[in-house]
Amino acid sequence: MTQDIRADYGLRPVINASGTMTSLGASIVVPAAVDAITRLLPQFVEIGDLHKLASRTIAELTGGEAGFVTASCSAAISLAVAAAITGDNLLAIERLPDTGMLKNEVLIQSGHMVGYGAPVEQAIRMAGGKVIPVGQATKANAYQLELSITDKTAAAVFVVSHHVVDYGQIPLTTFARICRAKGVKVIVDAASEYDFRKFLSEGADVVLYSGHKFLGGPTSGICAGEKTFIRDIYLQNRGIGRGMKVGKEGIIGVIAALEAWKTRDHEGIRKREQAALDVWVEALAGRPGVDAVIVPDPTDNPLDRIKVTIDPEVARITAWDLASALASGDRPVVVRDHETEHGHFFLDPCNLHPGEEHVVAARLVEELERALRSNEQIRTDLHQRWLDDEAAILNWPD
Repeated sequence: MTQDIRADYGLRPVINASGTMTSLGASIVVPAAVDAITRLLPQFVEIGDLHKLASRTIAELTGGEAGFVTASCSAAISLAVAAAITGDNLLAIERLPDTGMLKNEVLIQSGHMVGYGAPVEQAIRMAGGKVIPVGQATKANAYQLELSITDKTAAAVFVVSHHVVDYGQIPLTTFARICRAKGVKVIVDAASEYDFRKFLSEGADVVLYSGHKFLGGPTSGICAGEKTFIRDIYLQNRGIGRGMKVGKEGIIGVIAALEAWKTRDHEGIRKREQAALDVWVEALAGRPGVDAVIVPDPTDNPLDRIKVTIDPEVARITAWDLASALASGDRPVVVRDHETEHGHFFLDPCNLHPGEEHVVAARLVEELERALRSNEQIRTDLHQRWLDDEAAILNWPD
């Protein structure tokens, strides 16, 4: 492993038990990508040639006709929507987000209107798209989708994420069949998904992936799908895509990560992840007020996590206060804490360096023991914490 640079710059040595989170740097970049980036950075290259190579590599892995690399998956949403609006009209590309008389309505199920650090609908609006919600958050019907399609409909966005409402939604096969029958482009946001072929086979015109999550590449977004549509996405670099461009290091890094994915020891990775889960289950077994169970990924990615449920009356600390305590001190461990108001958090092993699972276990024991020794139950006001977190958004990070 490369020498840790964090201490040189006074950065906290965070251990990531949260997963592929952008706020933590997403993932461990695979050695092949690090090597390719390092070797290309000092050199000049024709970017068009790199894009051609990336397209062929993406197509081979995904089964799509072509592919394109951009700055992030969020950028890819905007560019795909833009392409659905403009096609290859170069003047329209230059005028976005002003769509004039062009089709610009974009359908999305209400239960898919998630936030991933920013609202998904903002990525649509940035391209000049007018967001048209389909159904209600907890229920969307096929007729609601079909009857929402008008002569102004340019595209429909389908989100695959643990953030979406996980019941009562129109499945992709039905969603795509209805849209494509009426000439509406189907854009699938599958940022953090393992399966590079499933969504195209289920009817998507283009599928968007993060290059820097499970793939282990540099910060980037990947578009895979029908060749003409990919061409129109690429053309957005002459317009709004200029501010979302990816450099030579990003493109070559994605190519190398894709090549490495084809020979990655996925079974060996699962075994290492399972070994970490076993360490955590053993460390938490019998702890007062703690229940630790292994749960599968909610979008069927081939990985498991541990759901740690805390009874604050017995453990003498709430789930949110335990998560905060773990993230503090000289050995900070960041857990997956977006559901702590329900009394639990998750431990994700997919981005651990060797041996870090034992540090995580030790920190869990340390903080749980500290709570048991406290004179009073450790319980901060969760609602006030949320308000404080909102207020802190405005702080410049100095």
